[in-house]
Order: sequence, then C-alpha cells, then structure tokens
Amino acid sequence: MAKARWNGAVIAESDQTQVVDGYTYFPPDAVDRTKVRDSVKESVCAWKGTASYYDVVVGDQVNRDAAWYYPRPKDAAAHIAGWIGFWKGVEIVA
Repeated sequence: MAKARWNGAVIAESDQTQVVDGYTYFPPDAVDRTKVRDSVKESVCAWKGTASYYDVVVGDQVNRDAAWYYPRPKDAAAHIAGWIGFWKGVEIVA
C-alpha cells in the first residue's frame, strides 16, 4: 500500500499505483479531495501532454502546485489519464 504524505497527513493511499518517469501516480479515487485544491498552473511534457496542477492543503499550510495530473494525455501516456502524481516535499512511502 503506497501513501503520499505531507505535513503529517495522508494525501493519497492505494495499492494500485503506477510509476512513470520516477514519479508515483495514484488513481483519482485514492486522493483525499479535502487535501487538494485546483491550481491555475499548467505545464507541458513532450510525450505525456499538458498537465494540470493541484495545491496540497493541510490545515492552514499550502504546498502550491505539489500535485499534477494529465486530464487528456497523449496516446503514449493514456494509462495515467487523470492519475495524480506528487512532488515538492510530498513523501511517497510504501
């Protein structure tokens, strides 16, 4: 069972994750939606497509743009459509 943790809180938890480019992606339903909020940030990956971001929020602490997902990935990354990855200090533990 993999968990994504930040500031002592579990943000996501699942036994069905995918690792792509060294990052662990969680299925959308594995993420605690009370601990993420939409961000305006987007970025582009040459082979995955355009990523949208979430801020991770625990209590009054905000980790801006610390989670991302590909809502409409390119064909090569179709298997992670909607799945959520974390960075910027979010710890992934097994």
